[in-house]
Amino acid sequence: MENLFKIIKKLNPILKEIINNGSVPYLVGGSVRDLVLNLETKDLDIEVHKISIKDLEKILKKFGHVRLVGQKFGVLKIDGINVDWSLPRKDSIGRKPKVIIKKDISIKDALVRRDLTINAMAIDLRELLKNKNNFKKIIIDPFGGLKDIKNKKLRVIDANFFVQDPLRLFRVMQFAARFNMAPDKNLNNICKTMSLQDPATGKLISRERIFDEIKKLLLKSKQPSIGFRWLLKINRLKDIFPEIYNLIGVKQKKEYHPEGDVFEHTMQCIDVAANLDIYETENEKFLIILALLCHDFGKPKVTDKNLSAIGHEKEGVEIAKKFLKRITRDKNLINSVCKLVLYHMQPAQLLKSNAKISAYKRLAIKLATDINMKQLGIVWLADNLGRVAYRSGRRFDTPRVVRHSARTGSLKKHAVQALSSRARTRDLENKIISEFKQYLKIIKNLNIETGPEKPILLGRDILDKVKPGPQMGKILKCAYKIQIEEGVKDKETLKKRVLK
Repeated sequence: MENLFKIIKKLNPILKEIINNGSVPYLVGGSVRDLVLNLETKDLDIEVHKISIKDLEKILKKFGHVRLVGQKFGVLKIDGINVDWSLPRKDSIGRKPKVIIKKDISIKDALVRRDLTINAMAIDLRELLKNKNNFKKIIIDPFGGLKDIKNKKLRVIDANFFVQDPLRLFRVMQFAARFNMAPDKNLNNICKTMSLQDPATGKLISRERIFDEIKKLLLKSKQPSIGFRWLLKINRLKDIFPEIYNLIGVKQKKEYHPEGDVFEHTMQCIDVAANLDIYETENEKFLIILALLCHDFGKPKVTDKNLSAIGHEKEGVEIAKKFLKRITRDKNLINSVCKLVLYHMQPAQLLKSNAKISAYKRLAIKLATDINMKQLGIVWLADNLGRVAYRSGRRFDTPRVVRHSARTGSLKKHAVQALSSRARTRDLENKIISEFKQYLKIIKNLNIETGPEKPILLGRDILDKVKPGPQMGKILKCAYKIQIEEGVKDKETLKKRVLK
């Protein structure tokens, strides 16, 4: 929240120019919602009333280079400042509505075009800095967004307007998970039957738009599983994400998966991954969680009557690829996820078999250039932790069990069982983390955390003996194989052996 006030304070010179012009700047949409939820907001939406687009552009140009990022929507940006400066408008129906800029519209009429009540609040910026310590008093909230935030409810403002853009179904999915809010009965009913086609053009939502919502779901939620569980609840998971739906009811051996079927395991894995504090970048975090969402897609196809799922990682690659191609055109991301799916069992197998150093090095070569050994290890870690008595990120609630036991007259017995269960969970967690650290130590010592071992003998080292071409390639490949398999690190020794 303090960060948001700092940003607004820096905008003071711009806001003063706007106000002195007789215009009114409002903080609107998600910016207000995040302020109420005490969440960090990097990008602000400021809607300026009682001004034309030309006059607003003229004012903003005094403070930097201005870009018109949405001429028909009346949105301006100043380079280097993360603020969308927009004008109030009225929209016609449809995914690509006719937009009418109306500078004298009331703030209530401007907010009515928003999708949900929690996104339909505004603050008059003339008042905000004066009321920093009690900003809720000056929030303009015509549709009850504050109450819905308090009650953790998602409500639609106008059902007829809402269904005009099918993407809003996916927005509800990610909002439910990000803010741990439940769509009300009316919103659920709307989303149950809502078409994924644009009512005006008949076209499906673009994969890029869906991808953006999935990325927000996986990156901004502590429990991204809530979004997929909601789709299941309203009977939309099967037609939207059939690969995830097919995991439901696929049983697993209880000694390895006490948490339940493959769907439950997958949901718990993505929740675990969403809360790991181990990632180098946001893109890496997204890659890992997406890979965990896909990692067991092959199990429905290969699980036998004994609940063995041998080869599920290989079978899962094509299914994952089909799923990913529906939501993204990013070939590098698709390849990276598919490699993590294919090799996600390997760290466990290497440790269990007490594999030689060369086996780790060979695996690092197979992973390059899409992913690396550390990322594969993180997938393995979350996969294992997803099997440890998690229930959507919440552990066994001992106080609840104790209260229940007191009512049934068996306090001691149930309390001991609960504590014992938690102790077993902690022991298993510690074992998994210990194995992960062992794996990390090995790949770090081998210097293959982020890429395979680099070849010691290069083409320039044998130019005096061999001309560039296929023969040189074979010789260098042979040298690299000796280096990896036998651990030979001396360049001259390698040179002598391969030339001989």
